Amino acid sequence: MAPAGDRQGYWGPPTSTLEWCEENYAVSYYIAEFWNTVSNLIFILPPIYGAIQTYKDGLEKRYLAAYLCLTAVGLGSWCFHMTLKYEMQLLDELPMIYSCCVFVYCLYECFKYKNTVNYPLLFLLITYSFVVSIVTAEFYLCFYFQIMYGTLVSIIVLRSVYIVLWVYPWLRGLGYTSLTVFLMGFFLWNVDNIFCDKLRALREKMPPVVGAVTQFHAWWHILTGLGSYLHILL
Repeated sequence: MAPAGDRQGYWGPPTSTLEWCEENYAVSYYIAEFWNTVSNLIFILPPIYGAIQTYKDGLEKRYLAAYLCLTAVGLGSWCFHMTLKYEMQLLDELPMIYSCCVFVYCLYECFKYKNTVNYPLLFLLITYSFVVSIVTAEFYLCFYFQIMYGTLVSIIVLRSVYIVLWVYPWLRGLGYTSLTVFLMGFFLWNVDNIFCDKLRALREKMPPVVGAVTQFHAWWHILTGLGSYLHILL
């Protein structure tokens, strides 16, 4: 039998510019990276619930957009990890930019009068999303995407820290929990990338279900999905 990473599956050879540490088609013939795929449910189900509650409670549309964008991230990531196709990779990564732009808008509009729109900020974020989309789709420079995404995340973190420190200190617990969970996911994402060979060798010696616990990219999905959901609550 060929090594797990060399198995062929339903979607054919990968065309994405990135592959992760999970062995391809090791669990299912129809899903390239099984655990990296199903772990995206944390991005899909809780935000759908949040969107429904937002609609029922009559909250502003920006909150509804935040939940739906997070759901879009989960659906895109599901398609990417299931197929490892380049088109699905874009469907995974670009919604990350869009959702972060929505988060930035929500954070900078948290002190405004209800049902008003900040058109200059909206235009700036739409332009940012458009430029990143065009450059990523046409040229796909990995470091460029990481910088653009990292910039948005940095803005979100700094604005959130400002809000919980100086404006709404009673929200510090929720704010710090959201940030801590997200950073734990980022830590495991790096572990998965740096120690991939050792992790794969370890999985070969472990029962499949136990080895699934070492799928740290899947944990990245779970923790960042939860952290993002908590951030929208914030």
